[in-house]
Formats: sequence, structure tokens, C-alpha cells
Amino acid sequence: MKVKVNRDSCIGCGACAAICDEVFEIDDEGLSVVKKEVVSEEKKQEVQDASDSCPTGAIEVEE
Repeated sequence: MKVKVNRDSCIGCGACAAICDEVFEIDDEGLSVVKKEVVSEEKKQEVQDASDSCPTGAIEVEE
């Protein structure tokens, strides 16, 4: 699974980092960034939950 954040859509609410801080963090600009682009199988559900909770749909997940 690969994941990325569309920073043009991100509002920096922090839900993704709260749900899966091993993959997402909020940077100095107050927006989400991906710490690990390729996600392990064990983190797959957490990343999907983070994506589903994003209010702007800024998280893109590829299988």
C-alpha cells in the first residue's frame, strides 16, 4: 500500500496523525506529511481509518 497527502487539500486538522502517527505527522506549516510512503500490512487498517477520517479527502491510498 502506498499513501500520499494532497497538501493543496489538507487543512491540517491532525486527525491522520492522531490515528496513525507512525505514517503521518503535522509539519511546521501545519499540514500533514507522510513519514512512510510505503505502508506495511499491519498498518494498513490504521492508514485506511486515517484516510476515511480526513474531512477534506486529502489522503490518497493506493493498493
